[in-house]
Amino acid sequence: MSTDLPREALMTVEGLPYPKVATGKVREIFDLGDRLLIVATDRLSAFDVVMPNGVPGKGVLLTRISLWWFAQAAKVFPIHLAPDHDAALAGALRGHEALIPRSMLVRKLRPLPIEAVVRGYLAGSGWKEYKATGGILDHRLPAGLLDGSRLPEPIFTPSTKAAAGHDEPITQARCAEILGEADFRAVRDASIALYRMGAERAAKAGILLADTKFEFGRAADGSLVLIDEVLTPDSSRYWPAATWQPGRGQPSYDKQFVRDWLEAQPWDKRPPGPRLPDEVVTRTQALYAECLTRLTA
Repeated sequence: MSTDLPREALMTVEGLPYPKVATGKVREIFDLGDRLLIVATDRLSAFDVVMPNGVPGKGVLLTRISLWWFAQAAKVFPIHLAPDHDAALAGALRGHEALIPRSMLVRKLRPLPIEAVVRGYLAGSGWKEYKATGGILDHRLPAGLLDGSRLPEPIFTPSTKAAAGHDEPITQARCAEILGEADFRAVRDASIALYRMGAERAAKAGILLADTKFEFGRAADGSLVLIDEVLTPDSSRYWPAATWQPGRGQPSYDKQFVRDWLEAQPWDKRPPGPRLPDEVVTRTQALYAECLTRLTA
């Protein structure tokens, strides 16, 4: 574990001389004119509910992972980071240097109204749907697959992007209606290419990328750009390859550890969420840190 992680969880961001334009489940966004400053707090959400306590240093770890992946993703698709990112970020946060390790400075773009989900393995809601229907949305899948099975090919299973509450899975046809056929094809193809890139790199580190979520925005010239975060444990399901065994739940580097704990609690998945015990917080921090170390080694 890196020794420069904060000991207390950063739950809100105060004192910046920029107007705050959005507060997400984890990130807070500030307007710098032609750019946005995205600061990752240590908040943790599960089942679309923000837990009352966070994970110290989680925002730093997420930002490190995301920046590393953005450098890889830039070889596949345009990304939203500002030019000369590190120097520009340091200038924007002069006097607030403690926020630099958890921040990104990005171009101001118009987000697309869908989340681009790619699945390479059966897990989570995909596994539940497969058991009920034999497929996932408009993808028919082979019979006899198990929880955790590798899919024959990665599949694109988009969802709506809810401002509050739960995102809703949609078919590819519905996604094309929302985006238009040309943008749908561009987003689908880019998402699959980015997933394949991520899965190949993760495999070299002994990690399976089971599924992930990408987001895209539109620039003033109409071009599409990869935005938000990319291939972090918050937006992806990562499994240790050495322990992968279809037919059961998989050990995980992502929030599944927290989800499993929550599933065992007498909680109806509506706010407020239960306070996470110290052992869950510590284990989650260690899993995120190990994921960063293994991926970027």
